[in-house]
This record gives sequence, structure tokens and C-alpha cells, in this order.
Amino acid sequence: MTGFIYFIVIIIANTLGTVSGMGGGVLIKPVLDLVGAHSVAAISFYSATAVLTMSLVSTVRQLKSGQKLEWQVVMGVSIGAIVGGFIGNTVFDFLLNVFKNDDMVQMIQIILTIVMLLFAFFYTRYQWRGFHLKHVLWYLLCGLILGFLASLLGIGGGPINVSLLMLLFGIPIKEATVYSICTIFFSQLAKIGSMAIGTGFNQFDLSMLGFIIPAAIIGGLLGAKASQLLSPERVTVVFQFVIFLVLLINIYNGFQLL
Repeated sequence: MTGFIYFIVIIIANTLGTVSGMGGGVLIKPVLDLVGAHSVAAISFYSATAVLTMSLVSTVRQLKSGQKLEWQVVMGVSIGAIVGGFIGNTVFDFLLNVFKNDDMVQMIQIILTIVMLLFAFFYTRYQWRGFHLKHVLWYLLCGLILGFLASLLGIGGGPINVSLLMLLFGIPIKEATVYSICTIFFSQLAKIGSMAIGTGFNQFDLSMLGFIIPAAIIGGLLGAKASQLLSPERVTVVFQFVIFLVLLINIYNGFQLL
């Protein structure tokens, strides 16, 4: 029953996450927390696996459809995201060891996620002027921040991705969602890699991957197709809807922990 719930959640989350550029983890993580069937560490692993699969499928689909990307931006942000992903996972493990309490770590994740959600909502609502930065060091710094937050919060991307890309580099929202998904792929690859080197995967119920990976593929394909069909205005509406939905779920989960 749990596997079936995860399957449905991941298809919906990854479809919306691909269109909005947030990655499915921003929905998967709080919903699986709400289900409460696994530990914080296990949910973080399942979310990272789902989002890694989705981002790979979505990126390949977008490139095949003729989507043009500035590869200097992609590689700069992605390399930064790999480093940030390793650092974020290290900090996550550190917090688990320090507090030795899943609820405390989950509360930290919820608070930081809510802050990012509010920033993303107000940015897309009021469309502050972008800085149009071009240097590779800015790409690396942006990726470092995004990879760190994605890995630390276990959300595989998050609302800040698209907003920060638009703010720093002046990228239109539809293009920013594609860059965001590319960045998410590398940050989650770093997270899974650091898990493999560190604790390994034996502590997790790997049978759940039989539900998670197929659902992630379906969600990635559906989301990539929908992204091609929607106008920038519609993408913004989806983006803000996902922010509102995730904000409600995180607030509810936070109150449940008090």
C-alpha cells in the first residue's frame, strides 16, 4: 500500500516539478513526511532518487525537442551544484548526528523550505529586475548555493532554483525551468554519490525503488511534454500554485511536530 501511495505521489509531484522547474522533491519530501512510513534519512534518499531519475528523463526529452541551452551556464551551475550537493549532504548527516532526533532535523528543513517558498513567491509575483550576470564564477556560486540547499533539505531542487536563476542571470521563466532541472540532476547525483561513499544504501528498503523509479520516469516525461505546450504565463501560474501547495503542506507538518 505504501509503495502504491509513493507511486502516485511521485508521478504527480514530478510532473508539476518538471513544469515549474522546482523538481519533484519539493512536493515529494513533505508529502512522504506526512505519510510517515519511513525515517527522514530514507525519505531523503527516496526523494533524491526520484528527482535524479526525473531530471535525467526531462533534460533528455527537452534537448530532443530542440530546446537551446547556453552550455557555459549549464556546466558552471552544475559543477557548483555537485560541490554544493556534497556539502549539503555532509551538513545533513552532521545534523542527524548532533540532534539524534529526526523531528528536530525535519523542523529545520521545514523552516528553511518555507523561507525559500516565500522568497520564490514574492519574486515571481513582483518580477524584480534581474542582474544579468555573465561570469563563470557567478554560475559556480549560484550552483553551489542551489546544490547545497537541495541536498540539505532533501527536496531535490526547490523553489529558489528558478527564482535565483532569473534574478542573477535575467533568464525568462520557461528557460530558467530547464536550467533548474539540469542543475537538480547534478546536485542529486552528488547526493546519491555521497550516500554511496558514506553510509551506503543497506539501511533503506530498496524494494521501494520498484515503485519510485518507474513513477519518476513517467512524471519526467509528462512534465517535459506539458512544459513544451504551456506559455510562460501558464508556467508562472503552475509555479505559484506549487509554491502555495507546498507551503500549506510544510506548515501542517511543522505544526504536527510541535
